[in-house]
Amino acid sequence: MANRNTQGFGLIPAGVLGATPSTGGQNKYKIDSGYPTSLYMGMPVQFDSASGANVDPGYIVTAQDAITVPTIGVFNGCFFTDANTLKPTFSSFYTGATVPAANVNNGDTDAFVIDNPWQQYVVQLDARLGANGDAAQVNFGRTMGLTVRAEGTTTASGSTISGQSNGQLTVGTVHDINNQWRLLRVAEDPENEDLTTTPQTNKALANFSGFASVVVVVNKSQWFGTGTIGA
Repeated sequence: MANRNTQGFGLIPAGVLGATPSTGGQNKYKIDSGYPTSLYMGMPVQFDSASGANVDPGYIVTAQDAITVPTIGVFNGCFFTDANTLKPTFSSFYTGATVPAANVNNGDTDAFVIDNPWQQYVVQLDARLGANGDAAQVNFGRTMGLTVRAEGTTTASGSTISGQSNGQLTVGTVHDINNQWRLLRVAEDPENEDLTTTPQTNKALANFSGFASVVVVVNKSQWFGTGTIGA
């Protein structure tokens, strides 16, 4: 059956390994004042350090600038005090180079991050997983990265209306162990579970099929030995 997905949506939490209760819990971290890269809901983030990316050591930065960097979890909105209106402001995305009011929260932005390393996520593939069922199946249990968004990227990574990321899981990056996310299973969405049809973006085509949805879990986490801080 053809898929209906036509637009990436980043990482959406969906259950926990071991089928334990999924609270969708998140914790609060800091984004440095003026940090230049926009962050959208569903984007992986990481702690930075002087020995890592060295953009903002001690703060949260994007973990979508390369497919092999470790992550602490997935960005889920932010809170800051607007420097012009002095109003407390919640946003589903962080606009790159935001400078909050300097006299509140040390001038920083609070980032909310889904940081359970056992959290599973639904994500959209950017291509078919294989030419047939067997070719697709051999990729389960392997690792992939998300659409790479370089440091300094602003509006290209998601929607400024919904705040949702447009990232996809990049099938061409598949590797047994090296990449950020490990592929677990198809998402069991009847309208988006065709793993073998080449995706099309033009719905007017007679053979139109969009992108399949799958379930992943983090493979390179900063909470464990699989990733160093700010790599």
